[in-house]
Amino acid sequence: MNNAILIGRMTKDPELNYTSGSKAFIRFNIAVNRIGEGTDFINCVAWEKTAKTIAEYFKKGQRILVQGSIRTGSYEKNGQTIYTTDILVSRFEFVESNNKSSSNKNYDNDAKFDSDDNDDDEDFPF
Repeated sequence: MNNAILIGRMTKDPELNYTSGSKAFIRFNIAVNRIGEGTDFINCVAWEKTAKTIAEYFKKGQRILVQGSIRTGSYEKNGQTIYTTDILVSRFEFVESNNKSSSNKNYDNDAKFDSDDNDDDEDFPF
C-alpha cells in the first residue's frame, strides 16, 4: 500500500499551470512540523479539479491536509541525475477556520475533496 496523509502549511501561493495537452496541474510544497524540533518540506503535485480547487482556495501559510501516493522520479540537469519524491494528491481537506485564514473567500471549513480525476487507477480500500 502506498498512502501518505500529511497536515502542513502552504509555503507559497499555489500557481495553476497547464500541460501542452491542456491538463491543469499545480506543484506546491507544504511545511510539516516534526515531533520535537525541525520541519520537513514536502513536494506535492495535484491535477485537474484537485489542482484548480487548491489553487483557488489556498494561500501561503494556510494549513492543508493532503492524502495521496508517494511518487519518485528523476530528470537530467547539467549532466547530473536529479531524483525527486512527490506526493500525488488524490484528496485534501481544509484544516483552518475562516477567521484564521488570510483569504476572504467563502468555503465550508469541514469540506473534504476527493479527486476522481487522478492519473492513478489504484483503488483505495477506504
